[in-house]
Amino acid sequence: MENSSHKTSEALRQAVKRYEQKNAKAKQYRNKKSATKSFILNLATEEDLQLVEEWLKERENQGNHES
Repeated sequence: MENSSHKTSEALRQAVKRYEQKNAKAKQYRNKKSATKSFILNLATEEDLQLVEEWLKERENQGNHES
């Protein structure tokens, strides 16, 4: 008798792989957003935070908001 959980597991792995291939840009966006948040909240120095504030002001002044 075959192990049906292995088949399901393999099918699920393949489905996840297909999804990630079709949605690579969205996955990259989420990963970068998460890394940015983690850096700001957990690792950034006061100097880093000042730089981030400057970059945000630059971005706001450029009006380059991507949706």
